[in-house]
Amino acid sequence: MSVTPDRVGPYKILARVGQGGMGVVYKAHDERLSRVVALKVIRGFQSDPSLLRRFWKEARAAAQVSHPNVCRLYDIAEEEDHLVLVMELIEGESLAQRLRRGPLPCDEATRTALQILSALDAFHRADIVHRDLKPGNIMLSADGAKVLDFGLAKYCGPDSLGSEDDTSVDATGGLFLGTPRYASPEQFRGQDVDARSDIFSAGAILFEMLTGQPAFMGDSLAKVADAVLNGPLPVLVGSPSLAALGQVVHTALAREPGERYAGAEAMAADIRSSLTMEGADARVRALRPRRLIVLPFRILRSSDEIEFLAYSLPEAITVSLASLEGLIVRSSLVAARYPQESLDLRKVVQETEVDVVLTGTLLKAGDQLRITAQLVDAASGTLIWSHSSQARAGELLQLHDELVRRVVDSVLPSLGAASDEALRQDRPASPELYELYLRANQLSRVNLREAIELYEKCVSADATYAAAWARLGRARWLWDKYDLGSAEALRAADEALQTALRLNPNLTIAHNYYTSLQVDQGRALDAMRRLLDRAERRRHDAELFAGLGHACRYCGLLQAALAAQHEAKRLDPQIETSVNHTYFMLGDYRRAMETSDRDFGFSAGLSFFALGRPEEALAILREREQQMSSRLGKLYLASLRALVEGKYEESRAASVALMGATFRDPEGMYYQARQLSYLGAEEEALEMLARSIRNGFFCYPAFLNDPWFDRLRARAPFTKLLQQAEERHREGAAVFASAGGNTLLGIRAAAL
Repeated sequence: MSVTPDRVGPYKILARVGQGGMGVVYKAHDERLSRVVALKVIRGFQSDPSLLRRFWKEARAAAQVSHPNVCRLYDIAEEEDHLVLVMELIEGESLAQRLRRGPLPCDEATRTALQILSALDAFHRADIVHRDLKPGNIMLSADGAKVLDFGLAKYCGPDSLGSEDDTSVDATGGLFLGTPRYASPEQFRGQDVDARSDIFSAGAILFEMLTGQPAFMGDSLAKVADAVLNGPLPVLVGSPSLAALGQVVHTALAREPGERYAGAEAMAADIRSSLTMEGADARVRALRPRRLIVLPFRILRSSDEIEFLAYSLPEAITVSLASLEGLIVRSSLVAARYPQESLDLRKVVQETEVDVVLTGTLLKAGDQLRITAQLVDAASGTLIWSHSSQARAGELLQLHDELVRRVVDSVLPSLGAASDEALRQDRPASPELYELYLRANQLSRVNLREAIELYEKCVSADATYAAAWARLGRARWLWDKYDLGSAEALRAADEALQTALRLNPNLTIAHNYYTSLQVDQGRALDAMRRLLDRAERRRHDAELFAGLGHACRYCGLLQAALAAQHEAKRLDPQIETSVNHTYFMLGDYRRAMETSDRDFGFSAGLSFFALGRPEEALAILREREQQMSSRLGKLYLASLRALVEGKYEESRAASVALMGATFRDPEGMYYQARQLSYLGAEEEALEMLARSIRNGFFCYPAFLNDPWFDRLRARAPFTKLLQQAEERHREGAAVFASAGGNTLLGIRAAAL
């Protein structure tokens, strides 16, 4: 209606208050019942049957649910060529109008979110999905938030199969049904939706209420779609309460429906829990990182002289860029999975979820080295820049600096000179030393002993070269762990990494390498303290959070470990974590099995066996045992393989052999202790468990709940060991809380 009528049926029109995609909304007076109502009037449905279907869908959806946070439907009428919904008139403003003035205070935002979720819960219980939840469809009134406009609602009940409108794409017009900035990934993919799609929309709205910024930016449908499907989620920074709300948002906005809240009430419960934590009234900050991967360079013409550069030069560039705030750099281990010879850029972007990709080629011509590097925008696949340099091998350091600076200027131009100090902080004394360092990095992939010799030459020539000290420490630790088994070598590894951190307290690789060594030394508490302190300044370091999860599990803080490892995966979907062990100790054997794909075989076999699938366990264990070259690794796998086969004496013999060897992995000792208990070797089980605790693994919840320890529970030595583990576990919980772990991960102390 272009002209506002005086009446529609028995309703006297008072004012025109709005117009939507399906009709005009009027404020009207119901003269029969003497009340003010809202009329939603639709015409033209005779020529558009789909419009009529959508109208009745909205009417039925609104009529099925009576809830204080849902706009009430009073009546449905048909006047001449008009269809009319008679609805509750809500005085106030839409949430969209309110957000134009900026973010809501935290208490107001959470109160509004809880009311929205309460309304959603009522609709979901009636098997109705809204599908177009957005600030414009939420009214703020004196009576609270009201959800309205159910024109895209979908019934998902038992008799919903075969519905004409199962997706979010209008097949007739090719239109996207919904509002892109608040739509779920499955809506963009044209997949079926359920209640979890509304949960995603609620998460986006909560983020925007807290920050005043949309969760997903973009000035076109394509850009918003890319942000929803591939973009990084901003991090909420502030108090413990805000960190907890940040976790709520990230759970709600998970790309896979199965990783979101199962229902509106579950999300509401976590919001309520966050409000009991400190700092619910603190100011919110949202950090939006950029994500980059430096892929291995391709050698255009085979040359032994430059072979080492294909991986080591990109890896060195990765380390330099990882020192910068606001940039998430995928690890070189992840990048190494994508060799240039068979590069599928679309696959790289899809799997690593990055914004920009740096690729390069190398060509040796005489005494000259030609490097061509390209920086590519991941969303569009377009070239940001291409740069060619030619120099002698001795000028590699200059080439490294030039490429790093060009990347920073393109990806993080706001840093400018502020990044120079960070990039200059760890440089070798000479270009020749840099080349030696790159050669050592390449050797560390295939020959640790030779790599150690080159790293030692590096630090002898330049005792201030922190990156070389860090790499030396890692190489010494790996050599000790898998080959040497010497306490002296372990101390030397520790000294090298401590030297690296003294020289450069902000060296990312040193912090991340040091975690595994500290844990192996029985110093998980020290590792946890250091990582929590580091995380205050490095919120986007996926490896840091992976290491923190590892240390927390050793201290028995399983929920904290899980939260840290989930944060690592959120930051880098391809990062390797030990979350499979965390799941196992929580008794979630299915998730332990599902996350064991990159384990060396033991965890996957153990999980299959715990799930009652021994044949699958055996298949993995036998295969990996054949492939294992390390004697200790073979014994470790053989101990479980023989147990699953029912060859108990062989299993026990392998475990005893490990006890007498240089094997000192404290978590591995726990696994061996539980196996020995299962086999009935009680004295050896108690000894191995004592060794595990003494060496720094005191995961009290696992000891307390592990059914394989049941035959030991009546014995006094086991009770004493359990008490020791509990004492250290409590100490770990206190350290975690005092170091700000609850704030960082957004969890409650009771959940540890």
